[in-house]
Amino acid sequence: MTIEFKTETVQLHVNGRVATVELNRPESLNSLNVEMLKGLAAVLKEISQSSEVDIVVLRGKGRAFSSGGDIKTMLLEANEEDFPIVMDCISEVVATLYTMPKLTISAVTGAAAGLGLSIALATDYIVADKSSKLAMNFIGIGLIPDGGGHYFLEKRLGEDKAKHLIWEGKPLTAEEAFMLGLVHDVAESLEEVLEAKLQLLLNSPIQAMIETKTILAEKNTPQLLRVLELEKEGQHKMRQSQDHQEGIQAFLEKRRPVFIGK
Repeated sequence: MTIEFKTETVQLHVNGRVATVELNRPESLNSLNVEMLKGLAAVLKEISQSSEVDIVVLRGKGRAFSSGGDIKTMLLEANEEDFPIVMDCISEVVATLYTMPKLTISAVTGAAAGLGLSIALATDYIVADKSSKLAMNFIGIGLIPDGGGHYFLEKRLGEDKAKHLIWEGKPLTAEEAFMLGLVHDVAESLEEVLEAKLQLLLNSPIQAMIETKTILAEKNTPQLLRVLELEKEGQHKMRQSQDHQEGIQAFLEKRRPVFIGK
């Protein structure tokens, strides 16, 4: 495969019909910056066009799947014009992952938080290590979910439960996420469960499964794209709020934020 945008922050390994895409910023718990998002979009688009690959595994190197958006990117107040670029990269990653004519699996270890969780939810299967934590925790810094978080949570949980999970923003254990229907498997040994899932899929009529995915994706993609656009607009508004500025400051100072509703 020839990847147009190459970056060390995203690694691609192909073994037969399985492509593994690894987020590679372990020192920051695979927080997603612009470089990683662009690299991820390029890799996923390339895989989408490959006739040799049927399954894509998305995972994080080191101790976490992804801790979410890079906090440094959020601090680029002087470069607010970069914000639409970041949000467009996020939308490109999510839409490509959701619609690609492959079966996709997120292998979650450690944290899958914020944007990291949104991206995991865009895949067809989530296999979570028993010790992992999942959180839609944008609310902690006065923001809203992006990466299609609203769309995917509503699809899985319904509107009422999705709203309350977003508003609470609390971390979920893998078991709690499984009980809610956010993940499909909880693994004592992630590698064993992942390998068993891969073997099951590789010995299934996978093209029929992909065709079902394609039909549903074509039906639902217009709604997903609309939600991504609404999230872009809403996130821009939230970034201007006093509560967001307080949330970021509290995060940096490692204290509880004091929100005022402004």
